Amino acid sequence: MNYIGKISTLVLLSASSCALADVSSTVSITNDYLFNGITQTDEDPALQASLDWWNDTGWYVGAWGSNVDFGDDTDIEVDFYGGYAFELNSEMSVDLGFAHYTYHGGDDSSDINYTEIYSKFTLSNAELNFWYSPDFVGSDAGHFIAMFNYNFPVSDELSFVLGIDYSKSLDDDKFEWQAGKDNYVHYQAAANYAWSGFDFTLGVHQTNLDAYDDTSVQLMVSRTFEF
Repeated sequence: MNYIGKISTLVLLSASSCALADVSSTVSITNDYLFNGITQTDEDPALQASLDWWNDTGWYVGAWGSNVDFGDDTDIEVDFYGGYAFELNSEMSVDLGFAHYTYHGGDDSSDINYTEIYSKFTLSNAELNFWYSPDFVGSDAGHFIAMFNYNFPVSDELSFVLGIDYSKSLDDDKFEWQAGKDNYVHYQAAANYAWSGFDFTLGVHQTNLDAYDDTSVQLMVSRTFEF
């Protein structure tokens, strides 16, 4: 499942905050939709799009969608999220929010809908992020993810990212990542390049799960439109 957050409710806004608000949409094409190293499209390409609103006070809401392929009739994922992001100082920022993940296409697709809360901390070029769900993919099992990324900027256009994340079920009787294994580790190394309004990402991904122990290569091209 995707770990990127999106909206569930829209708060009432004053006229002044609306005047300071921004809206954007990002459209992406990727050769494989990966959730922490695990394919969500059976290693096939995905078309993804988001719609985001935020204002100068730090509040934001948004929605994100992608095609998926889990080997059943489910073929669309639509996520909603909202939160509050703020700076503690010139080097450190915090993002607190929630995400609701929904799935569509089959009669039982909504059975795996679930909600997460998250906290994200950025200190200079380092990021430390956490997600928690009390009902991960509709399993009634608690689940958390911890992620650390470090960004190496080379220029205004080029940067490299190294990352590691750890996913763990809190009830292996209800959810396991594979038989006898309630957790896994995902490693990634990626290059990001901005050119002529487009963002290109080339990443290499690896997990310690038996079914996903092969190295995966992901190429993504994105463009963001501001309104």
